[in-house]
Amino acid sequence: MNRRALASVTAAALVVGPMAHQHVDPALVDYFQQQLEGHYRADMFLGPHDLIGTVSAQYQLIDKLVRSARGETRRGLLRAGAAYAALVGWLYQDAGDMDGAAFWRGVTQEIAMRSRDPHLIGYSLVNQAQVRTDLGDGHAVVELCEAVLDDAKHLAPKVRIMAMQQQAHGASLISQRRAVDQLLDQAARLLPSVDDELPWGNACRRTPGYLEVQRATCYGRLGLGVEASSLWTQVLAGVPETARRDRGVYMARQATAAATAREPDHAVEIARTVATIALETRSARMRRELALLEQAMLPWHDAPVGRDLSEILATVSEGSQ
Repeated sequence: MNRRALASVTAAALVVGPMAHQHVDPALVDYFQQQLEGHYRADMFLGPHDLIGTVSAQYQLIDKLVRSARGETRRGLLRAGAAYAALVGWLYQDAGDMDGAAFWRGVTQEIAMRSRDPHLIGYSLVNQAQVRTDLGDGHAVVELCEAVLDDAKHLAPKVRIMAMQQQAHGASLISQRRAVDQLLDQAARLLPSVDDELPWGNACRRTPGYLEVQRATCYGRLGLGVEASSLWTQVLAGVPETARRDRGVYMARQATAAATAREPDHAVEIARTVATIALETRSARMRRELALLEQAMLPWHDAPVGRDLSEILATVSEGSQ
C-alpha cells in the first residue's frame, strides 16, 4: 500500500489530540446506535465503496466526542465507536483491501477493550477471525474463536453464535467437516435465544438463513458440491432481490458448487447474473468468488461452456478497471 492510500485508510482513526472540550449530550449515544442499523441495511443494498467514507466520518465524530464525554455517556460512545469501527473494517474487507480491513479490526479491538464490554471484546476477536478466514489461515481462525468461547457462559447468545460460525469456517479451511457440522448445530440451538438489545452484530437475525449460509459456504470450501448446491438453492429462496451484494456472493458460491458437482452449464447460467451484480456493487468478495468459480471450471476450459464463462468474467474484469 502506498503512503497516500495508507493515510486515507487511517485518517479517521488517527486524529491527533487533545481537542477543545465540548458538552456531549447523552442522547447522542442513541443517535449513533440508530444510525448504525441504517448503515447495515445500506451495506446490503449498495456494497462497500459508497459507504466507507460516510461510516468512517461518523466514527471520527464519535472519537472526537469520546474525548470530552464522561461516565456512562463516554462508555456508551466507546461501545458505539467499536461497532462503527467494525463496520468500517468489514467495508474495507468487502472492497478487497485487506490492509485497511486489518487496521480497522485492530481499531475495533482497541476500543472494545477500552469499553470493558465483554460482549464487544468477543465480537472484536470474531472480527479478527474474519480477516484470517479471508487469508485462508484456518488454524488462526479456530484459535481466535476458541479464545472468545473460553468464557462462553458470560457472553450474549449472538456473540457465541458468531464465534461458533466463524470457527466453523476455520474448521472448513483445515478440512474438518465433522467440526463444521458440530459447531453450526450448536449455534442453531442458540439462535432462538438471540435478542437485539445490543445494536451491533445482528447479522444472525438480519440475514435470511444465516446459519445455512455458513454451512453452504463451508461445504463448498470442503468440495461437497452436491450438498452445497442444495443448500444454496434453499438459502437464495429467502434472500430478497434488493439485497444485491449478498445475493451476488451467494450465487457465485452456488455456481462454484454446481461446477464441483459437475454441472458446468448450470454454473455458467448462474454466473451471468452474478457478473451483472458484481459490476453494480463493485464487491471484491464477489469477484473473488468468481475467481474460485473459474478454477472449478478448469476441466471445461477449452469446451464451449468454458469459453462462455471466460467471456462473462472478462466483462467483470473490464468493469473493475
